[in-house]
Amino acid sequence: MDRADVFIASASQLPRVDEDDAPLRAALAAAGVAAATRAWDDPTVDWGAARACVVRSTWNYVRHCDAFLDWAARCAAATQLWNPLPVVRWNSHKGYLGELGRAGLPVVPTRLCLRGQPGAAGSDLAALAAGWDQVVIKPAISAGSFRTLRIGPHELDRGQQHLDLVRSEQDALVQPYLSSVEDYGERALVWIDGALTHAVRKSPRFAGDAQRVSGAVAIAPDEAALAERILAHVSAQRGWPAPAPLLYARVDLARDADGRPCLMELELIEPSLFLTRCPEALARLAAAIAARLGG
Repeated sequence: MDRADVFIASASQLPRVDEDDAPLRAALAAAGVAAATRAWDDPTVDWGAARACVVRSTWNYVRHCDAFLDWAARCAAATQLWNPLPVVRWNSHKGYLGELGRAGLPVVPTRLCLRGQPGAAGSDLAALAAGWDQVVIKPAISAGSFRTLRIGPHELDRGQQHLDLVRSEQDALVQPYLSSVEDYGERALVWIDGALTHAVRKSPRFAGDAQRVSGAVAIAPDEAALAERILAHVSAQRGWPAPAPLLYARVDLARDADGRPCLMELELIEPSLFLTRCPEALARLAAAIAARLGG
């Protein structure tokens, strides 16, 4: 029987190699933890054959979200799931951005458009984007820039068509495009087992674009403070299991027109953690998994 201390959940088909996978398995082996990577959508896997499952590159879940959440529930019933099932369920739909914004946290303005037919109430892009020069339209369940489109002020017809397409299948988000991502960049802050470890600069990415990230960059004090504030708020408000339900997180921030950081996305399911950019983060993640297995 296929057994391991930890299964690392990936997917049967990936758009690119998960650069974190091999280094993490090697670090776990050095920590005395036997790990194997398995696809969440492989029906032959016995998830109970491992003492825990760490969700990582399950990147195709956006096309099969209901099946993915069903899998997560089955996996959590069979073994320990990290991040835990309540976290996975909450974070799978980016409607959480509205929840955090209503709680007073600085979040990029986000307007949620519910799934429906073209012309339905609340689906007019011109009204949704009023006052915004450039607009980003994306599915509310998305990863890796899936169906993410940026439009300019004279492209409302094209944008409306895209919004209608997304809404024909699922909920959609409409947001202003923050120009700071072109120079300062979007900053992805990586948090592992209770502490920020490193950050990278991400270049703007839309549907069809390749991921472009820097090496490790310094985390500005205001960015660190906001990331910690968001994670503390979410854990407290959601009532997730104490003392430390989150094994990892990635907090993606950008600066608004006034230069203040705001949340773009809070990634708690399958974010790239850019572990090769920070050996200390890799070691911390492996040690955290080993410690949880021993607890």
